[in-house]
Amino acid sequence: MNKVILLGNVGKDPKMRMADGRPVAEFSLATSERRQSKGEDGRTVDVELTEWHRIVMWGRAAEYAEKYIRKGMRLLVEGKIRTREWQDHNALRHTVTEIYVDSFELLPR
Repeated sequence: MNKVILLGNVGKDPKMRMADGRPVAEFSLATSERRQSKGEDGRTVDVELTEWHRIVMWGRAAEYAEKYIRKGMRLLVEGKIRTREWQDHNALRHTVTEIYVDSFELLPR
């Protein structure tokens, strides 16, 4: 099963484009977790780790994202992890991992 659930903050306004005749919205989502770690002096300190995710929405969801989703909003997304590869004009291979959204919900701050 390929399912991911993320709760985080939108990092930038959605960028729209067309692919295969369908609208596509792409933006970043930051998720954070707190954990405890030992500092240099041996004391326990709280550390916040932030992970950035590349979010992709298709069709009507993309159109909704363009109108209503903005940087800083809190967002819950459910979807699938997709990895794709491509070659640039210098023949260098690139790999990107994205979250293809199946459903989402805007949440209050």
